[in-house]
Amino acid sequence: MKISELKENMAIEMLMLVSQAESGVTNSGAPYLSIVFKDNTGSIEGKLWDVKPEQREIVKVGKIISVRADVISYRKSTQLKVTGVSAVDSDNISLEDFVPSGPVPADELRSIISGAIDSIDDFEIKAIVSAIYRKHDRQIFASPAASRNHHEYYGGLATHVSEMINIAYALCRLYPTLNRDLLLAGILLHDVGKIEELRSGAVTEYTLEGKLLGHISISQTMVQETADELGIKGEKVLLLRHMILAHHGKQEFGSPVLPQIMEAEVLHMIDDMDAKMTMIQKELDKIGPGEFSAKIFTLDNRSFYKPKQ
Repeated sequence: MKISELKENMAIEMLMLVSQAESGVTNSGAPYLSIVFKDNTGSIEGKLWDVKPEQREIVKVGKIISVRADVISYRKSTQLKVTGVSAVDSDNISLEDFVPSGPVPADELRSIISGAIDSIDDFEIKAIVSAIYRKHDRQIFASPAASRNHHEYYGGLATHVSEMINIAYALCRLYPTLNRDLLLAGILLHDVGKIEELRSGAVTEYTLEGKLLGHISISQTMVQETADELGIKGEKVLLLRHMILAHHGKQEFGSPVLPQIMEAEVLHMIDDMDAKMTMIQKELDKIGPGEFSAKIFTLDNRSFYKPKQ
């Protein structure tokens, strides 16, 4: 059974991921836990009353646990009245069953990305990209692209990259003066540092390296180190690093330099476009035709209308 299938008056025992857990005390002084459980179909709040010390040790954020509960309705919302919890061996449990994943199957993402790499004609640029993707294959295809806002799910980074690749194909046909190899390499590498910036386990959170260095710095360092290992030097390495450093487009958005070559400017626009389109669509999916979405903080706190036709 999945969270999306839970209905009022059910008595359940199932595995769920703990995404939030906060301690509280009732008016009578009894301790309790407010918990948010999740799986790959959604999330649900629950309360564990008269919580025991041994239960607190089991209910840890990021852990998959076995939950016994009654499904109730509280203030018109489905919730859980937790009656018991127990630890489980998560070694043989697939994380993909408990965290959201993207709309595109993993094998399709691999096909799009490997096809883009194979299509790069420049030997040195292709060697750098291929080496990084071979070394970090598992992390790249498992990592989210962000902790929130857009592509914030298992495989989100690969989804974001694949969508950007498809946009780039169209733009390169429209603007043939673009250096296609350089643009594709920039797309493939611009966010690769996210695999070190974000800890992409059951709960996405920033690593120490992510907080102190950021993915832009990590990504361009990976490119330089890989080029050094391969003995590749010269302007092409410099241009790749520049594209990564400039891809947020503005210094106030985290880029230490502004785009100063055409491919860097286009990379920024593609990245920005894909992120914004994804954020808007995510909110539109929550409403019906003729309604306005919730305000989107990262888009100037605007609401978006979903046309009736």
